[in-house]
Amino acid sequence: MVEIAFSFAGAFLATVLSGVVLLPVLRRLKLGQSIREEGPKWHSSKAGTPTMGGLMFIFGIALVVVTVGWPLMMRGDYSHLMILGFAGVCGVIGLLDDLAKVRKQRNMGLTALQKLALQMAAAAAFIAFLRYFGHLTTDIYIPFTGVTLRLNAVVYMVLALPVVVGIVNAVNLTDGVDGLCTSVTLPIAAAFTAFAYLWEKEGMSLTAAALAGAMMGFLLYNFHPAKVFMGDTGALFLGGALCGLAFASGTPLILLVMGAVFVFEMFSDILQVSYFKITKGKRMFKMAPFHHHLEMIGWSEPVIAGVAAAVTIALCWLGWLGVANLPRT
Repeated sequence: MVEIAFSFAGAFLATVLSGVVLLPVLRRLKLGQSIREEGPKWHSSKAGTPTMGGLMFIFGIALVVVTVGWPLMMRGDYSHLMILGFAGVCGVIGLLDDLAKVRKQRNMGLTALQKLALQMAAAAAFIAFLRYFGHLTTDIYIPFTGVTLRLNAVVYMVLALPVVVGIVNAVNLTDGVDGLCTSVTLPIAAAFTAFAYLWEKEGMSLTAAALAGAMMGFLLYNFHPAKVFMGDTGALFLGGALCGLAFASGTPLILLVMGAVFVFEMFSDILQVSYFKITKGKRMFKMAPFHHHLEMIGWSEPVIAGVAAAVTIALCWLGWLGVANLPRT
């Protein structure tokens, strides 16, 4: 429990302090955000707000996971480094995307195919590493049912990759309103901290606690009106971290419950595009993803972030009910 508290507090402080150093640098380098041309018109006032702020919490989390987790490494447990490594690779993909956007001065970076290929490769390597070091089986526990499916390794990989890539990109899509993605990630990280502690998964508990602390620290900069955006650098890192925690816990499907806000945001975008094509121009929502629809009907950004966080807290409690009777070995 002491290590968990150190992880949370350490990541919070490291993120806050790194922001003090990094924000002026981002401004000086003029690494400002380009706003979606088709987005809400009032978002144009945010153009030029520093982006790539995700580097703040990436630094904070990495510092804490390595230092607080050092005794685990001395005992041969590297699970926390695997989670951090996968999240870090996702963050690098996001960084490349952000740099391409800044260079092109528009809200388009890497192509969808480039990001998909890189994410698929990273996800496959991460799952393979977890399997090789004994941190993952091919058993799939179905939340709320008490049923565990034992899958062939190839089948498991085929099913897991779309889930990982889908969640990573769903988290990225949710990052469109000040504080929204951060506020939704925070309770999920806290829930994974509690799960890991109860299941005696030390590496996972330290990483989840660091993620929760870093999100608390980043909110000081990212809550409306945001002084900095996390960018794809931060959003893809968060998606990777959450997927890493879910698979390291041995209950990956629970992320679909606790992260239902992310999933809904992704499907709102898919539904909007599909409905537009089928009906030849009609729209299901005023704007997608769904947080923009809420903006269009008059919801303020703090209200959107607050309601999404409250819903996620309830979903995390529901998620716990879904895995509470899972037998642990």
